[in-house]
Amino acid sequence: MSIHIKFAISLCCLIAATSCKQSTSSHANNEYPEREEFIVDLDLPKIKERGYITAIMDNSSTGLFVYKGKTMGYEYELLKMFCEEQGLQLRINITQNIGEGFNKLNTGEGDILAYNLTVTKERKKRIAFTHYHNLQRQVLIQRKPKDWRQMKLHEIEAELIRNPVDLIGKEVVVRPHSSYYDRMVNLSEEIGGDILIVPGETNAETEQLIKQVAEGKIDYTVAEEDIALVNSTYYPNLDIKTPVSFSTQIAWGVRKNSDQLLGALNDWILRMRKTTDYYVIYDKYFRSSKSALRRSRSKYSSIRGGAISPYDSLIEKAADELGWDWLLLAAQVFRESKFNENAESWAGAIGLMQVMPRTGREYDVRNLYDPEQNIYAGMKHLEWLQDQWKKKIEDEDERIKFVLASYNVGLGHLQDAVRLTEKYGGDPQSWQDVSEYLLKKAQSKYFNDPVVEYGYCRGSEPVEYVDRILDIYQNYTEILQQESHLETVVQ
Repeated sequence: MSIHIKFAISLCCLIAATSCKQSTSSHANNEYPEREEFIVDLDLPKIKERGYITAIMDNSSTGLFVYKGKTMGYEYELLKMFCEEQGLQLRINITQNIGEGFNKLNTGEGDILAYNLTVTKERKKRIAFTHYHNLQRQVLIQRKPKDWRQMKLHEIEAELIRNPVDLIGKEVVVRPHSSYYDRMVNLSEEIGGDILIVPGETNAETEQLIKQVAEGKIDYTVAEEDIALVNSTYYPNLDIKTPVSFSTQIAWGVRKNSDQLLGALNDWILRMRKTTDYYVIYDKYFRSSKSALRRSRSKYSSIRGGAISPYDSLIEKAADELGWDWLLLAAQVFRESKFNENAESWAGAIGLMQVMPRTGREYDVRNLYDPEQNIYAGMKHLEWLQDQWKKKIEDEDERIKFVLASYNVGLGHLQDAVRLTEKYGGDPQSWQDVSEYLLKKAQSKYFNDPVVEYGYCRGSEPVEYVDRILDIYQNYTEILQQESHLETVVQ
């Protein structure tokens, strides 16, 4: 239902329908609660102690998405750069409702709110903002005339809104509990007329509303210029040239008591904005229209659908035989070959799961370039490794890490690392302890130890291999909203 905006929201609520009062109240309570809320005590030292930062994000074409198995996104790539500098892992908490995102931040379910957030005075009452990483205007999203391709430019212009005054009496649908809503309220006051502001559904995303404009379901919405630019690539019938605000700061949010995290982020942002890497990342998502269009049309994009690769059904079947979540096996396949069925390694490993020819022969597989045969061989080898560790590693989530590492570096080197762990007083069933001695197998003191049977090992490779697969898997489960088989490990 429309919200009839006059010179003050309070006046609106006195004269409008009950639904108007409810919407306005919901807006205020959701993003800007009147009561003081609990804020968890969790700053950078404690975050570093646990080893990871959790970013609260949404699945969008600019923030975070999966494309052909690869986790991508403007804000995601920036966050990865910061975490790498801090020596921390990046974990994701996908949250489509911005009000819920504020709650999760302050209760400790996330540490950074990376939501393409516009800095506002009201939001500053609830969270602390970093230095801006971008400056953006808000623009009106409107549809070009139906036969715009046959029209001259001045004819098209004549049918579009170019002056915000012309929004008087028009319905503009915006994401509820957002800076867009606030901006439309203020704009209505500034132009001295009534804009009919319609809140979208509670979980409505900006990109969903943009799509609705393109499809003719609604006439107008509002978005930051960078988001509008990307989406206009998907929908050429959209016009995004009418600004409805001055440039606003786009920044990340942290808890108001996270002074050290805020300081580290601010220092990094000020340095990062001067680097070539930043502009490469920015151009990749906002100025490369052909790449954006290609991603938007792909069925292997999380923005459009849930498929990861052309081999999903084969991976699901193999994972079912293993008793694994198929997204975990998909993460391993992506790590091995990026879903390239013709991939070959310097060591002679072939195909999607990088199976060595001798391993394929053990499972009676001759054509490792065939996706079905390759995944079968890889699955059978994982099954064999799983059987080797089943009696030795009781915890299933820990066992999977041993299986993955063995697949990468060989069973013998893992067994050496277990023996070293036992000899030096560690827990042989703990991946954290065993991986420490797997790393030490690159040192002569350890690869020459009497308990070691398989000699030197560059242990950093299998350790990174396991970490990377679990990282990819965590992203898949968050972005694709699937049940997590390793929930206790990767949350």
